[in-house]
Amino acid sequence: MNHQPVEGFSKLSKQRKIDWLISEYLSNDRSYEQILQQYWNNNAELQKLHEEFSENTISNFYMPYGIAPNFLIDGKLLALPMAVEESSVVAAASKAAKFWIDKGGFKTTIINTEKLGHTHFIFNVESHKLLHFFNFRLKKKLLEATEDITANMRKRGGGILDIKLIDKTSEMPNYYQLKASFDTVDSMGANFINSCLEQFGKTLKQEVAENEDFTQEEKDSLQIVMNILSNFTPDCIVRAEVSCKIEDLKDDSGISNEEFAWKFKQAVTIAEIEPFRATTHNKGIMNGVDAVVIATGNDFRATEACAHAYAARNGKYSSLTHCTTDNGIFRFWIDLPISVGVVGGLTNLHPLVKFSLALLGKPSAQELMSIMAVSGLAQNFGALRSLITTGIQKGHMKMHLFNILNQFNATEEEKQYFVTYFKDKTVSHHEVIAELEKLRNK
Repeated sequence: MNHQPVEGFSKLSKQRKIDWLISEYLSNDRSYEQILQQYWNNNAELQKLHEEFSENTISNFYMPYGIAPNFLIDGKLLALPMAVEESSVVAAASKAAKFWIDKGGFKTTIINTEKLGHTHFIFNVESHKLLHFFNFRLKKKLLEATEDITANMRKRGGGILDIKLIDKTSEMPNYYQLKASFDTVDSMGANFINSCLEQFGKTLKQEVAENEDFTQEEKDSLQIVMNILSNFTPDCIVRAEVSCKIEDLKDDSGISNEEFAWKFKQAVTIAEIEPFRATTHNKGIMNGVDAVVIATGNDFRATEACAHAYAARNGKYSSLTHCTTDNGIFRFWIDLPISVGVVGGLTNLHPLVKFSLALLGKPSAQELMSIMAVSGLAQNFGALRSLITTGIQKGHMKMHLFNILNQFNATEEEKQYFVTYFKDKTVSHHEVIAELEKLRNK
């Protein structure tokens, strides 16, 4: 079928959008409309709120919202909200939390909260001349020009921390940056940072135009390319860690504490030196981090991008977590760069986000950074613990069992049968299907 482009799709009603999609792409099969309607909330006021989060909405896309209890974080016992569709993530985090609860729990440290943004510009001028202009005039003017924008943030203890001129001409002809650092307190701060940067661009243009030290040819060469925050925040970072005596590890897998500690450290070291392993290793960490990020209405795409950039900051992609087993002490930790907020965005709008933040005791942005780092560390501990003992598939496939059964419309009685059947066996897709056929043939 040759599909035709549509004009004014965004202006169509929800029903007309659905009608067009079913007619144009789904062979007029109205059963698809029923699928969309199942996920369309009957609460008109709530649904209107959801529709305004994004554009061209025709339904809602649900994710499971689970709870991982028993997290002892800096002396506080918390239950973590986790929005995630992958089997075993919540279970693994919960199991890790329970493992560490009688060993002092998780400890966290906020190392820094600095966020960054840049005005990127092209300027055909001698760098020393531009640097002199920046140091003796422009920097002061930039701060003055943004005083109204930063007023409220400064009242809350944040604002612009510093502005630097960065010379990038060795990498790209005539390319410079205004690199600004910010403290946005309890907000993620994207709109605040971008507003400041856009004013930087205007002020730079104006100050260059009015400055007699530049020739007209130099003035004409100035081009503001873009003003935008960076999602790479290597100086907005939190550390989460656990530690105990090796003799207290007491894993129930059947291997000794010493062997557990040794194998665990080897697994982390492999992820530190081998990018193929590090990618999967860090993906598991982000299973835990992103689940809390989404549940609290923050930006998991920015979180992912920042974490992976940080993992490659030394020129080679490596593990975000680290482990030592020195002097009889097992220590496992993560340094996670993460920029999140507890005000603004969806935090005051989405009902489940408000529930999540209330459940966590209405944390500050720094406290939420700590919680997310702990969730990632717990998830990684759980995954590595399985990998070095029973193997990852035993637990994961048991959690995946219901997904397989649901594909074949298993009854509740059939599901209970399979829970018992696989109690002491490793689940496999093939065996589930074969046994289900036997059961139904009886």
